[in-house]
Amino acid sequence: MTILNYAKVTFAAICALLLVSCSAPNVEHYNNTSPEFDFKTFFSGNLKAYGVVQDYKGELTRKLVVDMHASWEGNQGVIEEDFIYDDGETQKRIWKVTLNDDKSLTGTADDVLGTAKGKSDGSVFHWNYDVDLPYDGSTLTVNFDDWMYLVTQTRLINRTSIVKFGIEVGEVTLVIEKI
Repeated sequence: MTILNYAKVTFAAICALLLVSCSAPNVEHYNNTSPEFDFKTFFSGNLKAYGVVQDYKGELTRKLVVDMHASWEGNQGVIEEDFIYDDGETQKRIWKVTLNDDKSLTGTADDVLGTAKGKSDGSVFHWNYDVDLPYDGSTLTVNFDDWMYLVTQTRLINRTSIVKFGIEVGEVTLVIEKI
């Protein structure tokens, strides 16, 4: 193969990879799936999550348990999350969320930069936000791309891609249960 042909093949492969990596699923794709995910109904009362954190290679880096409590006044909600990691570290995040008539949701928390924006359709909820993540004695600003899949009315699976500079650097997988 000539250098020119090699360059063409390499360029085509890179273009194909970029095209595939840019085509993320759309939440509306799940509009006919069930059970129907109602954010306010699921995130009410006490919940418990069990999960793992993996690095960019898929290697397990941490395990965690999260105790949650969610309450609502109309369409304004507060979700308190208490994280306990297997190395003894603890974190707390308090979400203030607003549920809109079009099934979209916005949320803020102290370590979230700006406003998280999300939407549900069918059995799926998706939202996206930037976080100042504690890292090596400092903080690192990363993007969290959360996909929640309602499995039953009392259990969902949450997959979060952690992205920095457009590259996935980690992943969090949680099973969240109403208790």
